This record gives sequence, structure tokens and C-alpha cells, in this order.
Amino acid sequence: MSKVSIGKKVPAFSLPATGDQTIKLSALKGKNIVLYFYPKDSTPGCTLEGQDFRDNIRKFSSRNTIILGVSRDKLSSHEKFKEKQCFPFDLLSDEDETLCNLFDVIKEKNMYGKKHMGIERSTFLIDEKGILRKEWRKVKVKEHVNEVLDALKAL
Repeated sequence: MSKVSIGKKVPAFSLPATGDQTIKLSALKGKNIVLYFYPKDSTPGCTLEGQDFRDNIRKFSSRNTIILGVSRDKLSSHEKFKEKQCFPFDLLSDEDETLCNLFDVIKEKNMYGKKHMGIERSTFLIDEKGILRKEWRKVKVKEHVNEVLDALKAL
């Protein structure tokens, strides 16, 4: 499967999500989508990022936009994370890295001198027609939500 690119239609995808459902891109047509990839449930940076999206959900909703978080964690972990943080959006489980590979977010990381492959914190803005409009890679959590909102306003 080819990688996504700005200005092009995002290929169809379908992944298991919280709430015992399967999220399909085709079912989201007519809505803007903020798809954010994060390394791991319940870690400090990932929790803060999710909380920022949660705390600004009304601003996104008023712009016909849904938020979806994606990591390689199991659905059971996602359910606990979502419930504990009161996230008003769904988390998608990409254990086999299908969506991660489509969006090219699996990168070599270095933690405490050990190298491993993991998700590089990244966010993608998909418009109502399924076209990728903006991407942020190597995201720094602080102020990121405001950058996404600004890009959404510019659509």
C-alpha cells in the first residue's frame, strides 16, 4: 500500500476502536478528521496530548471535525485509557501497524541509549472529502492542539 501525501485522497482503512466498534474512513465522509498517532497509552506525553484534544473538543466539533487517536496498544488498554481520561473521542488499535505504515509514522527511536522502532508522534488533518490537507510530524505536545485548530480554520 502506498503512503499518504498532502493533497491526495487517503486510502480506505478500517480499524478496531473503543466502544466495541470498527472505524472505517468511508463512514466518516462529510466530516473533517484529526487523526493523531501517539506512542503509548497512559504515558505522560500521550496523556497530555489526549487531554488537550479532549479539552478542546467543542472547538473541533463546531468545525464538523472528529478526533481519532491511534496507537499500537490493544483495545483493552485503549478502553482503560479512554475511560480514565474521559476522552470524548475514540481510540483506534493498530497492533499490526497497517495504518501506522500507511501514514509512515513508525520510526527508529532512541530511549536511554537503546534503539527501537516506535510511533513518532504525528497528526494528520483530513478534510470532508477524504483528502489529506496537513500533517505534523515529530509533534511537540505543548501548543499542538492550537496549531491543528488554526489549520482547521484555514480549510
